[in-house]
Amino acid sequence: MRHPEPLATQLRGVELLSELALELRASWDHSTDDVWRRIDPELWELTRNPWVVLQSASETKLKELAADTSFRRRVEDLVLARRAYESSPAWFQREHHHGPLSGVAYFSMEFGLSEALPIYSGGLGNVAGDQLKAASDLGVPMVGVGLLYQQGYFRQAIDAHGQQIEMYPYNSPIYLPISPVRDSAGELVRIEFAFPGYKLWVRAWQAKVGRVRLYLLDSNDPANPPAMRGITSELYGGGPELRLQQELVLGIGGWRLLKRLGLKPEVCHLNEGHAAFAVIERAHDFMDMTGQPFEAALAVTRAGNLFTTHTPVAAGFDRFDPDLIRIYLGGRATSVLRISLHDLLALGRLDPADDREPFNMAYLAMRGSAAVNGVSRLHGEVSRRIFAPLFPRWPISEVPIGHVTNGVHTPSWDSVYADRLWTDTAGPERWLDRMESTGESIRKVSDELLWGLRTANRRELVTFTRERLSRLIAASGGSEEEVTVAGNVFDPNALTLGFARRFATYKRPALLLHDPERLARILNNPRYPVQLAIAGKAHPADGAGKALIHQWIEFVRRPDIRPHAVFLADYDLQLAEHLVQGVDVWINNPRRPWEASGTSGMKVLVNGGLNLSELDGWWAEAYAPEVGWAIGDGLEHGDDPAWDAAEAEQLYRCLEQEVVPMFYERDSQGLPRAWIAKMRESMARLTPQFSANRTVREYTEKYYLPAAVAYRKREGDAGAVGVQIRNWQRMLVSHWSRLRLGDLRVETEGDQHVISLQVYLDEIDPDSVRVELFVQGSNGDRPQLIPMLRDQPLVGAVNGFNYVARVPASRPASDYTPRLVPYHSDARVPMEANEILWQR
Repeated sequence: MRHPEPLATQLRGVELLSELALELRASWDHSTDDVWRRIDPELWELTRNPWVVLQSASETKLKELAADTSFRRRVEDLVLARRAYESSPAWFQREHHHGPLSGVAYFSMEFGLSEALPIYSGGLGNVAGDQLKAASDLGVPMVGVGLLYQQGYFRQAIDAHGQQIEMYPYNSPIYLPISPVRDSAGELVRIEFAFPGYKLWVRAWQAKVGRVRLYLLDSNDPANPPAMRGITSELYGGGPELRLQQELVLGIGGWRLLKRLGLKPEVCHLNEGHAAFAVIERAHDFMDMTGQPFEAALAVTRAGNLFTTHTPVAAGFDRFDPDLIRIYLGGRATSVLRISLHDLLALGRLDPADDREPFNMAYLAMRGSAAVNGVSRLHGEVSRRIFAPLFPRWPISEVPIGHVTNGVHTPSWDSVYADRLWTDTAGPERWLDRMESTGESIRKVSDELLWGLRTANRRELVTFTRERLSRLIAASGGSEEEVTVAGNVFDPNALTLGFARRFATYKRPALLLHDPERLARILNNPRYPVQLAIAGKAHPADGAGKALIHQWIEFVRRPDIRPHAVFLADYDLQLAEHLVQGVDVWINNPRRPWEASGTSGMKVLVNGGLNLSELDGWWAEAYAPEVGWAIGDGLEHGDDPAWDAAEAEQLYRCLEQEVVPMFYERDSQGLPRAWIAKMRESMARLTPQFSANRTVREYTEKYYLPAAVAYRKREGDAGAVGVQIRNWQRMLVSHWSRLRLGDLRVETEGDQHVISLQVYLDEIDPDSVRVELFVQGSNGDRPQLIPMLRDQPLVGAVNGFNYVARVPASRPASDYTPRLVPYHSDARVPMEANEILWQR
């Protein structure tokens, strides 16, 4: 006779289930899926939210499962495996354990981690979520800081007239995989703000992302006035004042939360300028600790701040009216930071003397950070042009902005079949280290296996599309016949194209519709059938984007198109997962250079999908004929309609003459050998390169570790180095206008030019500047900088010197242009001192 398990054992089983359910690693490690499916298979398939499944389960069901020894052991094994994952040394511990970095705080307005936690809108959130996941896998000591939105971003439906409808379901914390943050005494953590006329209380929640914690701030506290409870109500909603309130809560509140929790990260990573107020609060925190003035504190703390810009046009930066800044920060500037409102506003202005200029959050992030990066090689170039006005007279190539190309968290986007194939060929821990040989393993896979992967993925997408489209049409009032037709769309053997993204004019989502009849002929080819899956949302205030959606809806509802093209409403992480796993070709055609990076096309790589894309963002550095197809000429043409027409023609011609024929060119076994060769090369070459694993390792080694070293040096001795830098900056500002470059002399001696220059330094210490020769690079190379050495003092001059350099005579002497720039051994120039003087 079987004896019931003791009650304590049963309760222990429920506690372990709670531990698993609150772990967002389930969004990429699917080992627990069978547990949630066992509890409630229907709810699990609908929500993919373990916490909802657990919270919705009856007491009877949970007791029944807890009494099941095999089920309980399965849960215990999973918990032990999760704990072992968290405690075991990863890449960072193996390679940088004794380094200077103990913590990174990653601030972002949105995080796309799982459909179970809908606090994201699109690309920015996807990047943030994928980087937290990769940091967990790699063991990088990171915490995330964001906002908990009561409604998040809107959910989309399409009505009978083909118009987008926005809905805002409430995000009840009860059903989200988060828990309240408590202090060491067990008290709920709340952060206090002094807003104009009232006190604002902000609650704190935490989400567990493997080894990483994500902290989320929430204004929906009962102690707040009703209007203030709604500050964190909606992502990218409301007007400028609500946006400012949200960014104050994120930046200032986020840093205060870290302090309250006893966290002291050396590095603060700003994922876009929304969180830039964190640099002010971090400086204030250092003021409190050391008694240093704001300027010196900012000089210390900015060494540990990194700003990642995702914006390809200057108009995309958040700007606030100076009066709003005065209302919310004017008193704080004078009483807490002990600086004038003018000086505070200057941090966010191009021209501090222009009282009408708005406060630019990207400028604040620049002036509060020691390093800045774009999110692709091309975007780095674009960003240097955008921020060039902050560095007048400096060459564009020396505007201090680098790049780290985005990548995707591959385990979050691979299909069951792709995971199986990669595991068999590259091992179960292939995404957890440097991946030197990961891609090479795919080159050894047979054509049959690769094509089997593609066929299985496509079949799953067809099944998913039929089910989802049938539900959407039925929900929108479609007829029984329309629902039946929807249940039979697509052919699991037909070439499947995908296009899914935010519907904005610069992304040109209607480029494929430039000639609707030509597209119809491509889709309706009886010999070489093609099918197209489309998805995407337009911002509620973007009328042009909504019109583009309506244009597509009208097209896919045509009787001749309906079997071959679908618009899948409510584009979210779950839908994106199915699309990137199932399509054969991902199409992307933004207007160059407005796609800062783009990551949707990266997600198809691991699944054997190919890209047909504009030479913009990541594809500008990834494209080669062996891995996919490209449109465009690599140049910028603005919004010229004639160029749009020309690129539409390129797109149609590429599909008709290259993509479709290659897909259907089969050998005697029915295998498209040329297509599979492209698949193999794309998977092997691009999947590791454009993974978040590589991205986070690059951030760590290129930015986080150097920033930690610099910050630790500056914070020592109560910020003495920061004081030195502040004094050096003041000296430069006071005297730079009186510096002068005098006579230039050139003598040629054999194979060398001897160049000498008279320099008058007013009262500036000669060791605080550097005289150098600027030589323009040839054949696209970067400019060369050759130091000039200080020689004899000039007779009769006060603080005047002769500077000399010997350079190769292989170039004309006129190619060498002298200039004078600031120099400090611990400062970054021109980031922290943008003065420059050229020889006329």
